[in-house]
Amino acid sequence: MKFFIFRSIHTQILTSTTLIIVALISSILTVWANSESNAYRIEKLNDARVISKVLSYTYSNELSQENWSQIRVNLNLLMRENDEIVYVIISDSSQEDKIIAAFPNELQNDYIPNIVPYSVTKNSLESKQETTIIETVILRDILYNNQLRGKRGEQVMEVSSDILKISGKKLGRLRIGISLKKVNEAVNNAIHKALVMGFLGLNFGWICAYILAKELSDTVRSLQISVTKIAKGDLKQRVETKYLPDEIRALANSVNQMSAELQISFSKLQKTVESFERFVPDKFVSVIAPQGIENIEVGMASTRKMTILFCDIRGYTSMSEVMAPMEIFLFLNDYLACLGKAIDESGGFIDKYIGDAIMALFDDEATDSAIQAAIAMQQALDKFNDQRSQQELPIISVGIGIHRGTVVMGTVGFTSRMDSTVIGDAVNVASRIEGLTKQYNCEILVTESVIKNLCHPESFSLRLVDESVKVKGKDEPIAIYELEIRH
Repeated sequence: MKFFIFRSIHTQILTSTTLIIVALISSILTVWANSESNAYRIEKLNDARVISKVLSYTYSNELSQENWSQIRVNLNLLMRENDEIVYVIISDSSQEDKIIAAFPNELQNDYIPNIVPYSVTKNSLESKQETTIIETVILRDILYNNQLRGKRGEQVMEVSSDILKISGKKLGRLRIGISLKKVNEAVNNAIHKALVMGFLGLNFGWICAYILAKELSDTVRSLQISVTKIAKGDLKQRVETKYLPDEIRALANSVNQMSAELQISFSKLQKTVESFERFVPDKFVSVIAPQGIENIEVGMASTRKMTILFCDIRGYTSMSEVMAPMEIFLFLNDYLACLGKAIDESGGFIDKYIGDAIMALFDDEATDSAIQAAIAMQQALDKFNDQRSQQELPIISVGIGIHRGTVVMGTVGFTSRMDSTVIGDAVNVASRIEGLTKQYNCEILVTESVIKNLCHPESFSLRLVDESVKVKGKDEPIAIYELEIRH
């Protein structure tokens, strides 16, 4: 080969093997370092979001009652218990976003804190989102109990959340600055370890190649193929070491060790993806991200015929008015888990929760699974009410409306904030059919389009309620049926 200056096969194999090892180990370590950095930041982001949400709920009552002293006591306790929090600011919307409680304490009664850039404050106060997260820097040193809590120029992650009443009215804004020092240190440590491992692996491979180049060119080529698969993402790939000499076996073991550690890192990343899938159903992902979650774009959509189910608690507003926020939170989680399991086991998937309401979709050609889901939901609700009765709590009644029609599944929003959604006239009709359950005093109402698409209509007890009902927003009247269930 003219590429090589030296004609010695030993030198040629040594040179090519060295270049291959450099390239492969560099690729592997680059991926490893990037995945570690992303994992640390995602973990910190999730922790920050949870802290902000919990504190927003916690301070809601105190802020509505103007209990400033209690809020300040809680802030001091928060600062003492969590040394990663650099500052906390609570502003009151009723006082033109005046800061009513903060750490550092001298920020109280101000409007614009001087510890972060003005643009960060403006973004937080003017944001229409309930929760915003932004990375920024501290403009001055911050002390807590005469100890440096945050150094000027230090990176922080500011998480700001609306403090809301039960009714949804905005009371104020909670802003928490969380230091990224430990995240950066962890990332630097991971990179350092990666560089050390890469350096050791490179030198060890070069020495082995130098000693055994002439006799082991085929073995090195086999090793190259295996490592290439690992670098391309096949982290289950392992280098066979059974018939290798000791020196090459050691190199192979090092590569296998790196592959195993990379597999652990990517496993963490996979868990993050699985967490994302809890927010967006699999069938949605297949439509809005056919080429992978990382390639999601605004405006991706698909038109299809689906069965839509709406379920809503009757008298929820009056019931929630006598409950504390945490009681409502716990009740809704128990209730939604109860009915959500019935939907999931019947082959449907939940599109969204609208307060206490559930919107579920069924992608089957027939509508039997949607009817079965409604029955299963009522049966699950009966068991749920039995438990509440034993605890001397009021029982829950719901209305369920089901309709089948054409919808559009896709993403809406813009590049920095998008959401998955289902839109169409069929969705509106299903919602309004659910609303008619109160008017006709029925638990479950279904439209004629659902009846026509049943494979086994004889399996269900259906009674015509109204053969020509006018649904708001629809020109032509439709027939509706009651699904009768034996309790």
